[in-house]
Amino acid sequence: MAELADSHVHLDDVAFDGDRDQVIDRAMAVQVRTLLIPSVDMHSWSRIKALCTPERGLFAAYGLHPLFLDRHRDEHLAELSRWLADEPAIAVGEIGLDFHREGLDPERQRRFFRHQLNIARECRLPVIVHAREALEEVIQTLRRMPGMRGVVHSFSGSEQQARQLWDMGFHIGIGGPVTYERAQRLRRIVGSMPLEFLLLESDAPDQPDTNHRGQRNEPARIVEILRCVSQLRDDAETAIAAATTANVRRLFGLQQHVAMPAP
Repeated sequence: MAELADSHVHLDDVAFDGDRDQVIDRAMAVQVRTLLIPSVDMHSWSRIKALCTPERGLFAAYGLHPLFLDRHRDEHLAELSRWLADEPAIAVGEIGLDFHREGLDPERQRRFFRHQLNIARECRLPVIVHAREALEEVIQTLRRMPGMRGVVHSFSGSEQQARQLWDMGFHIGIGGPVTYERAQRLRRIVGSMPLEFLLLESDAPDQPDTNHRGQRNEPARIVEILRCVSQLRDDAETAIAAATTANVRRLFGLQQHVAMPAP
């Protein structure tokens, strides 16, 4: 098995409190040697900092997630800038817009999103973007910030929207949903998209693949995503693994870091 990268896993989540080290070991056992851990609110930053060490292949991203808007305060934006000035980070994230859940003020979401994009630009970092029922607005917002780099994770948009993202140099993150037969549009996109813009992700503990529906997800199951993508593209798993891992390392500037040793 070629080396794999999980471009989006919430390994700090309480769902892993009982067996986090074993979860990491299981990932290593199937060659998932790079794990990118985005934050959701200011209080998660210190947990992720303590968890992430490049020597273990664990890398931190810091941001304020739109689903947790009620936890955010305006002063947290300034705190994010200060935090990123002092702490190593591979991206600003998870940030974005979510118009699916009721009760999340759209205007306040927009303000936090735009401000964090500006922070990423100032810090010269890529962004990890959440876009649920808000992808068109996310794309238009990114268009107004040329030169921005990043990934729209858990992509669920149209072929036209995917193409607009590629044209801006953005990647799309693909996880468990692609393994579901009913996800025909997503499967068509993944089957024909330019491979240089594809990232694999677990989004664990959420979004398990079809073989583990209803269960807690974990990064070792990236191999299920790889297998599905390989079949959709009629290409070797080793080629998909090599390309998507290279994409992660290039986008997030990880070329200088040594991968986790094999178990």
